[in-house]
Amino acid sequence: MKQVTISNEFITLIVLDYGAIIQKLLVKGTDGNYTNTVVGYNHPSRYRLDENCLGACVGRYAGRISNGGFEIDREKIFLYQEDGVHLHGGKEGFNQKYWTIEEVSHSEDPFVKLSYLSKHLEEGYPGNLKVTITYKLVKNAIQIIHEAETDRSTVVNLTNHSYFKIDESPYVDDYELQLNCPYHLELKENLLPTGNLVPVRGTDLDFLLAKPIGIKRMDTVFIKSLNGENVAELNSERSGISMKVFTNQPALVVYTPLDFPGICFEAQNYPDAPNQPEFPNSVLRPGETYNNITIFKFDLVP
Repeated sequence: MKQVTISNEFITLIVLDYGAIIQKLLVKGTDGNYTNTVVGYNHPSRYRLDENCLGACVGRYAGRISNGGFEIDREKIFLYQEDGVHLHGGKEGFNQKYWTIEEVSHSEDPFVKLSYLSKHLEEGYPGNLKVTITYKLVKNAIQIIHEAETDRSTVVNLTNHSYFKIDESPYVDDYELQLNCPYHLELKENLLPTGNLVPVRGTDLDFLLAKPIGIKRMDTVFIKSLNGENVAELNSERSGISMKVFTNQPALVVYTPLDFPGICFEAQNYPDAPNQPEFPNSVLRPGETYNNITIFKFDLVP
């Protein structure tokens, strides 16, 4: 397992070739000390047993797909499923693959670029899919750029699965969260979407104005406002760290697990879009380039 470290004046990033995992994201405070803002393991080998996709690239399709597959160009595609649900790319998604480290730059805006070739019919998906991820540090922000090209029509939905923890508290309840997301997807008990968009205003999922997360735990698909790319902001009064999330994706899955403290911001397309024609298109065809840009920007709380 290979490990790459890049850094600038504000941030130090440690990335693994396994799963293209963000192992550590160290943010420098005004006192000169660093806070690791993501949940992870100190020893890289531990990630082989991880079932939470800690810091990893999730694909070929992040989220859930119903009916054990989908139809594309009148052809039925069968995917790995458990109880009718295909999750995060299948039995062995991109988070369990070894990626190739293509390029490392220690310039003013340092970056590391990784690639993975998902072969035709891997986990049932059509097309040889060439995927690249670029992690780039620009001042006090990390840019995550997912790109992909295919030689056959397929579906793609990639995301980074880092769990953020921006102070030393044993829980995330006191974090202030604001989401520029006026709707969320209605979900069934198995967390597949019904197809309905539900307004958040006046509900316990209303984070249009900043408020503490509280004891509520979420695995919720929020729909980004069409106004701008700033989709979320997270603040910790304890550490003084603030993080803003920007993305070109239409949805943000916010996940706060029950068994450890952390909050995951999965910027992506809607789950089950291959089976829901009214959802944003998830089909990638030869000659096209999939592009998912998400930025996590850190600041001190005023």
